[in-house]
Amino acid sequence: MVGLLARLLHGLRRALGLQKGRGVARQPLPLPQTISPLRIMPQHLGAVTFLVRDYDEAIAWFTGKLGFTLVEDTPLSPGKRWVIVAPPDATPPAASLLLARAANEEQLAQVGRAAGGRVAFFLHTDNFARDRVALESRGVKFREATRRESYGVVAVFEDLYGNGWDLLELRRPD
Repeated sequence: MVGLLARLLHGLRRALGLQKGRGVARQPLPLPQTISPLRIMPQHLGAVTFLVRDYDEAIAWFTGKLGFTLVEDTPLSPGKRWVIVAPPDATPPAASLLLARAANEEQLAQVGRAAGGRVAFFLHTDNFARDRVALESRGVKFREATRRESYGVVAVFEDLYGNGWDLLELRRPD
């Protein structure tokens, strides 16, 4: 048994590059790559906060104009609700919007400024032409004509507060 342990210890020292008796590495060994916990834990973006003036006007706009589904509307406390809307046919882990009513003047001033004037949201579709016609027929305002980019077909539209959204059909790989 002692002989087996000695051979194992000798093999371990050789594998680690240690000199006998000194415990000093002959050459620096490459450190093993660590695995981030994020790489082994499945994750997805569940919801994004969307600041609104009024829950009901936002629900009406998202469900009536964009055709989104009201996923949840749960009262939490007086004047506060947990309201989730999502694109039609979205199935988890697809991201959704958490409609959050502005609670004070500072937040109210930020309604419609989700990305400081830049496009804030990207609504992907499998048929741009169909969806643009449908959105325009429901009164959604587009800021620009349809354009073709290297990544797909796109046009910017505005939500009820003026935030910019891309309606985007990604280019299919050849």
